[in-house]
Amino acid sequence: MTRRLTLTFDNGPVPGITEAVLDVLRDRGLTATFFVVGTDLQKPGRRDLVARARGEGHRVGNHTMTHSVLLGRTDDPAAPEKEIAANQDLLGDLASEERFFRPWGDGGVLGPHLLSPQAIDLLERGGYSLVLWNSVPRDWEDATGWPARARADIDRQDWTVLVLHDNSPAVEQLAGFLDAVVADGVEIRSDFPDECVPIRRGVRTGSLEGLVSA
Repeated sequence: MTRRLTLTFDNGPVPGITEAVLDVLRDRGLTATFFVVGTDLQKPGRRDLVARARGEGHRVGNHTMTHSVLLGRTDDPAAPEKEIAANQDLLGDLASEERFFRPWGDGGVLGPHLLSPQAIDLLERGGYSLVLWNSVPRDWEDATGWPARARADIDRQDWTVLVLHDNSPAVEQLAGFLDAVVADGVEIRSDFPDECVPIRRGVRTGSLEGLVSA
């Protein structure tokens, strides 16, 4: 079995860290998807980092405006517009042609706190692709131990969608991690498995069971 790995980076861009990630990927001819938080993008110099990522062949997606609202728990009916649509507008032409959206998981946990029926309606009407994950090695908590947990996930499943963060010193381990998985025959690719994208371009293609609040 050929193990496959798709790299994703959340919560950036952050000067001094995102550049290091992009350098590591460039030097190895690898591409990833960067899920950008709107409030970070609004800070000085951040759009230039995202523009560099796009220019080097990476995909850029939407990771909410504030990274603070669990769409499946909020009582604000306007939350999907504020968190999803507003950030997509802010990204503008920096975003990939396919509208990738990744919800905030409050620690990378999948569950009904992620989305509301209103959020699903917006994603479908707006032609978004909902991108989930199946590996969260918690690099923000353990800057040196995360590669071992990521490798365990890669070894136990056919196709791993790995969540890392380009706002953490954990990226210091990235080069060694990538070199090791490539040497071990893991295929690193930029697309996503169907089971991690239950909505593609606004069309429901998989199960949303357990991901949407009642």
